[in-house]
Amino acid sequence: MTTAEYQKVSVLNRWLIVVVVMSATLMQVIDTTIVNVALPHMQGSLGASPDEITWTLTSYLVASAICMPLTGYFSDRFGRKRYVIISITGFTLVSALCGASTSLTELIVFRMLQGVFGAALVPLSQAILADVFPPKERGQAMAIWGIGVMVGPILGPTLGGYLTEVASWRWTFYVNVPVGIFALLLSYVLPNAAKRERTMDWLGLLGISLAVGGTQFVLDRGTQDDWFNSPLIRVVSFIAVMGLVGFVLHNFPRRAQPVFDIRIFKDKNFVIAAVLLAIFGLGLYGIMVVQPMMMEGLLNYPPLTTGLILAPRGISGMLSMILVSRLINYVDPRWLIITGIVICVTGMAIATHYTLMISTGWLMWPLLLQGFGLGMVFVPLSTIAFSTLPVQLRTEAAGLFSLLRTMGGAMGISIAMTVLTRHAQMLWNHLGGYIHPYNMAVYAYLKLLHLSPAQPLGIALLTGEMARQANMVAFINVFAFISWSFMGMIPLALLLKKQNLSAGVLAE
Repeated sequence: MTTAEYQKVSVLNRWLIVVVVMSATLMQVIDTTIVNVALPHMQGSLGASPDEITWTLTSYLVASAICMPLTGYFSDRFGRKRYVIISITGFTLVSALCGASTSLTELIVFRMLQGVFGAALVPLSQAILADVFPPKERGQAMAIWGIGVMVGPILGPTLGGYLTEVASWRWTFYVNVPVGIFALLLSYVLPNAAKRERTMDWLGLLGISLAVGGTQFVLDRGTQDDWFNSPLIRVVSFIAVMGLVGFVLHNFPRRAQPVFDIRIFKDKNFVIAAVLLAIFGLGLYGIMVVQPMMMEGLLNYPPLTTGLILAPRGISGMLSMILVSRLINYVDPRWLIITGIVICVTGMAIATHYTLMISTGWLMWPLLLQGFGLGMVFVPLSTIAFSTLPVQLRTEAAGLFSLLRTMGGAMGISIAMTVLTRHAQMLWNHLGGYIHPYNMAVYAYLKLLHLSPAQPLGIALLTGEMARQANMVAFINVFAFISWSFMGMIPLALLLKKQNLSAGVLAE
């Protein structure tokens, strides 16, 4: 956009637009985590098995990931403003239907529809902000909007635990209704973007849908079905690979209206930032799932207390975003990203020293560092990704950007759970080798409790303690894996091209 085009949107309307898109984004992003702590309650209410109830999570992610490539097409077809309003309206209505579900089948169907309507909210929000704010102000706008993206997944367990304890699991869905209505009431300020006649590459969409949907299914069910030892996993993996190969071969000769314009991949900054975001999502979602499990399963905190302990991480993330929004016009974004990574890795490194006897205070300090570091990474990463993209490519690029974040998050959850379960089993077997009649430490431990290895209670006590210790070490190994994943972002961040954001350098 030119300076004159930026001036067409008043300062007040620009910040109202930020409020609208942040509300819509928060509503969509928080739904990826708010349900987690309510799963046991939903399982009992709907008469589902542990395996079946997880489909309420995976159906949402799969539908969202598959529909993200359609963002650019529907945005051009209906107009960006109208598409945002349709998405917010649909997401709000379906959220109410999720809360009113009376069977597992109903809930899964409505969660899929949530993913369909919510898929476009994040990429469209990014594209709108990139269009209405001049380069010098874009970092601050992205920071405020990023609060919704960053804090939503972190505060989701807190809000979900509170609503589940004081009301019902159904309110984890009903809570979206007032937020959606608020966003709709203010949506009149959204800029009107001209509609463009556009056809859809449906064959290319089929290929990317098979690749994304199949990969998501494998990542979600891999641990449960023992990965490639399962015929189902092998078949779905083959379909996913064939879908990806077909998509690449189909789009190798440049097409007039592809699912993703191949010119996006010519922008070095965007490609590197997208890879960084996928790794970022891997670590963020891995932390988000594993830490509440450790607190509730091993340390015996109730859901609400777990959520309250996690809340300071969200607060520190908001503070770092506000700080970065002030610094981004004066400091090289690459160094902000690297500094954030180092802070986050420091927090994860401290977490690798957790024990079963840890106090609440020592639980929170690493969380504060993690939140501050993650917030410092997200804003400059989002800003620099779009700083050199032409305007006409931003909507499609934002869809691809969000798709990679979702897939990175799914991969992070899957890998974290695989590391956790495999290492817990391996460590349990290892510790079991020390339980024998010649180990005096075992006798001394049981003697303090007035028990002996011959008594059933003594055997049960030893078995339970072995499981607790094995799981604690397994959680520590997950934290170490995530730390190394974040460390891998540093070399990639150095490859980003330096951008003079304060001078308004932007490829149009």
